[in-house]
Amino acid sequence: MIRRAVEGDVQAIHQLIYQLAVYEKAPDEAKATVESIRESLFGEKPVANCHVAEVDGTVVGIAIWFLNYSTWLGKPGIYLEDLFVQPEHRKQGLGKEFMKVLAKVCVENNYERFQWWVLDWNTPSIDFYKSIGAVPMDEWTVFRLSGDDLKKFASN
Repeated sequence: MIRRAVEGDVQAIHQLIYQLAVYEKAPDEAKATVESIRESLFGEKPVANCHVAEVDGTVVGIAIWFLNYSTWLGKPGIYLEDLFVQPEHRKQGLGKEFMKVLAKVCVENNYERFQWWVLDWNTPSIDFYKSIGAVPMDEWTVFRLSGDDLKKFASN
């Protein structure tokens, strides 16, 4: 079952974020804390949303997303930051159900786009996304400014 996360899910969400980082071969980059996740999702000014997959009363998957904006369309859309289902619960339709739920959020709110990134080596996910009709945006290159470089640039 896919549902909106509630504050009581924060510990499970944190654990799943770490499991995702391990899957993506970057566990040392997972710096989020239970409290930072709580504040981001349920604080005074939430900046992200989360849906969870629950099986037999246990949270086994997450979809964390936020709104973005297309200047060309003049409308918001959803950016899916993370989608993760524990390996033992894959191939049960949970990933597809997450994607359907978020697509419905887009349609119901008149959002024009639903997009996300996927690592080049993650062929199971790439194959899944293509199977639901998603199109890779190969002509774009992602850039990032973060950490010390971000602080250095901001201070000049």
